[in-house]
Amino acid sequence: MTGPAVSGRIEACASCLFGLEGPLGNELRHMGMENVSPENGRVRFETDPGGLARANICSRFAERILLVLGEFRAASFDELFEGVRALPLEDWMPRDAAFPVEGWSLESALHSVPDCQRIIKKAAAARLGAKYGLGWLPESGNEYKLRFSIYKDVCRIQLDTSGTALHKRGYRPAHNAAPLRETLAAAIVDIAGYRGRGEFCDPFCGSGTIAIEAALAAKGRAPGLNRHFAAERWPVIPANVWREEREAARAREYNGEYRIYASDIDPAAVKLARENARRAGVEELIEFSVGDARRFERRTENGVIVTNPPYGERMMEKRAAGELLTSFGEAWRSQDSWRLCLLTSDEEAERLLGVRADKRRKLYNGMIKCTLYIYNKVKAGSLN
Repeated sequence: MTGPAVSGRIEACASCLFGLEGPLGNELRHMGMENVSPENGRVRFETDPGGLARANICSRFAERILLVLGEFRAASFDELFEGVRALPLEDWMPRDAAFPVEGWSLESALHSVPDCQRIIKKAAAARLGAKYGLGWLPESGNEYKLRFSIYKDVCRIQLDTSGTALHKRGYRPAHNAAPLRETLAAAIVDIAGYRGRGEFCDPFCGSGTIAIEAALAAKGRAPGLNRHFAAERWPVIPANVWREEREAARAREYNGEYRIYASDIDPAAVKLARENARRAGVEELIEFSVGDARRFERRTENGVIVTNPPYGERMMEKRAAGELLTSFGEAWRSQDSWRLCLLTSDEEAERLLGVRADKRRKLYNGMIKCTLYIYNKVKAGSLN
C-alpha cells in the first residue's frame, strides 16, 4: 500500500491556458486553497486530499490538477536520474502502479524530451523497485502518470490527478471538434461578469460552448460533477473524499430563471448546440434559435454578448469573416445597452467593428493567440 503522506498538506499545481492564471488563482482561493501563487501557465497552491478532489470537480478554468512531488536542478542526465530517484514516489504509488511519463523541456541543457522521459522512467522504476523489493515492476494497476517540466535546467516532477484534461467536460462528443476550449469559454464568461443576472447572448454560438458554460456558471454547477478522475482510483485518497466533495458541490447549486440566448445561422450547428446542452444538463436554461448575427436585433435593458465569431484561415475566408464582423458591429451598435465581450484572433477586429474597445485582454486558445475585446458601452470610443 502507501505511506501517510496524504494526511498532511499537499503541494499542488493547476495548469491552465496562458492568460487564465488570474481567474484560476481567484477561483482556487475561493475554494479554500492556501498559498495560491499564479505563474505562467499554472497556479501553485497547497491543500489536502479533499482539496485535490474539489479542484478537479469544481474548477472551471484549470486544464489539469497536478500533485507536485519535487523540484530540483537537472543540467545533466545524471542529475535528472538522481533527482527523480530521491523523490518519495512510494508515498503515492503502489507496487503495481502503471506510470507513463510525459512532459516538456524549454531553454534547458536537457532538450531531448524522449531522452528525459526514458531517464525519468528508469529512475522511478529504480526507486519503486528498491522500496518494494522488486527487480521488475508489473505496472498492472491503476495509472499514476508522471508529468515533468524542465525550464532553465530546473525540473519539476508531478503526478497527474485529473487523467483526461479538465476542459473535456463530457458534453461535447469527441468526434465533434469545436474551436473553443470549454475552459476558455468559461473564463470569458467570468471576465464578462455574468453571474446569472441580466441577459446573456451568443449570436455566433456554433456548438454552444459559451452559452453552456454560462448556464453552468449561472447555476453554480461544478463542471466535473459527472466525470471521473485518475486519482479516484488511488488507494491513498479514500473514496469518501470524492463522494463528499460531489455532495458539497451539488448543495451549492442555484435554482433560478435565467435569460440565456444562443443563435447561429447554421441550423445544423444549432441542433448540435442543443444536443450538447442536453448532455450538460442545461438545455432548459438556454433558448436556442437559428439567426443571422448580421441582423442582430435583440433588445435588452441589461445584457452582455459574449461570443467567438468565425475567423477564416485563407484569404477569401478572411475577407468573408471580416465582412461578417463589420455587419455584426453595425447591427450591435444599433441596439441599446448590450455590453460586448468578443474573442477573436483577428487583429483587425476593432477596425471591423468600428468601435475601440474599453479593454483588451490577451488570451490563448491552445496555442492560438487571441484577444478578448471588452466593450462596457455600445458607443464607447468610436473610430469614426
